Amino acid sequence: MNAQDYQAPAGVNRVQSLGLAVGGAAFLLSLVGAFISPDKFYQAYLFSYMLVVGLTLGSLGLLMLQHLTGGRWGVILRRPLEAASRNVPVILVLFAPIVFGMKTLYSAWLHPEEPLSAFQQHYLTQGGFLTRAAIYFVIWLGLMWLFNKWSKQQDEDRDNRELRQRFKKWSGPGVILYILAMTFAAIDWVMSVSPHWASTIYGFIFVGAQAIAAMALMIIVVVALSETPVFSFIHKQHLHDLGKWLFAFNMLWAYFDFSQLLIIWSGNQPEEISFYRTRLNGGWGYVAVIVVLFSFGLPFLILLSAKVKKTPSLISKVALWMLVFRLVDLYWMTRPEFTSHPMPSWLDIVVPVALIGLWVGFFAMNLKQRPLLPLGDPKLAEAIAHEH
Repeated sequence: MNAQDYQAPAGVNRVQSLGLAVGGAAFLLSLVGAFISPDKFYQAYLFSYMLVVGLTLGSLGLLMLQHLTGGRWGVILRRPLEAASRNVPVILVLFAPIVFGMKTLYSAWLHPEEPLSAFQQHYLTQGGFLTRAAIYFVIWLGLMWLFNKWSKQQDEDRDNRELRQRFKKWSGPGVILYILAMTFAAIDWVMSVSPHWASTIYGFIFVGAQAIAAMALMIIVVVALSETPVFSFIHKQHLHDLGKWLFAFNMLWAYFDFSQLLIIWSGNQPEEISFYRTRLNGGWGYVAVIVVLFSFGLPFLILLSAKVKKTPSLISKVALWMLVFRLVDLYWMTRPEFTSHPMPSWLDIVVPVALIGLWVGFFAMNLKQRPLLPLGDPKLAEAIAHEH
C-alpha cells in the first residue's frame, strides 16, 4: 500500500476552510457578546466547551479501547480518531475563557453564601482548580502524544512486533488514566457549579456521553469518506458494527444517568435532591423530557433496526441527531444553576457554533497530515475485507 494513495481527499480542505471561517466569525461575534453580557457568555461557553472536550477525549478513549481490544471495527477509525485526539492542544487553548470566567461560573464556592464543608474549603480553591486542570491536560497530552507517535512509527516500520505489544500494554493504563482525569475534571468544571450537591457516578456519565459523541462523529466521518475512492471499500457490515457501538454507548450512558437519578430519588435527602429539583420543575422539566425522549428514547428505538445501522444515509443522520442532543443534554446539566428560564439566548447558539466550527477546522487539518488508513497495522487488510 502506498501512503500517497491514502491521503485525505480535496473535500477535507473545504471542510477545514469552512470550519475555521465559520468558527472564527462566530467566535468574534461571541466576544462581542462577552462584552455586552459576560455572564451569559461564560454560561454558554461552559456547556459548549464540554461538547468539544467530549469529542476530543472521547476519541482518545476510543482509540485506546481499540488498541486494547484489537477489534477490526476500530482499524478503519484509527486515523480519524487520532486526528480528533490531536485536538487536545486546541481544547487546552480554549480552556482560557473558563479560567477568565471563574468568578461568574464558580462564584458558589469562590464567594459562597452558604458555608462549605471543611474538605470543600480546601479542595475548591482557585489555585487547586488551576493546578488540577494542569494535571488533567498533562495526562491527556501525554496519552495523545504517545499513541499518535507510535502509530506513525508503525507506518514506517510495519514489521515491528514490539510496537504492537506496546499499544496493548499501555492502552489499559491509558484508559484508566483518561477516566480518572475526566471524572475529576467533570467534578471541577461542571459539578462544582453547584458545590452543595455531589454524585459519585457523575464522572462516568460524562465518560459515557463522550463515547457517544466520539462514535457519532466517527460514523459521520466514515460515511462522508465512503463516497471517495480512499474509503470506497466501506460497506454495510462496517457501518453495522459502528452502529452497534453507538447503540451500546447510548445504553451505557442512560444506565449511568438513570442510576444516579434512582439512587438520589430513593434516598430523598434534602442535600442530594437539589440537582433534580432545579432540573425537573418548571420549564426545565420540559427540557428534561426532551432529553430523555430525543437523546435516548428515539435513538434507542431507531438503532434497534439492523437496516438503519447498515444504511449510510440513515445511520449518519442518527449520529448527527445524537451529537446535537449531546449539546442539549449539556445545556440542561449546566444552565439551571444560573437561571430558572430554559429559553436559550443568542449566545447559546453562537458560542457552540464558534467552538464546534473551530474544532472541526482543526480536526480536518489534522486528518490531512497522515494517510487515512494505518498502513502499518497488520489487521488492516482483514478490516477492509470485513464481511459476514
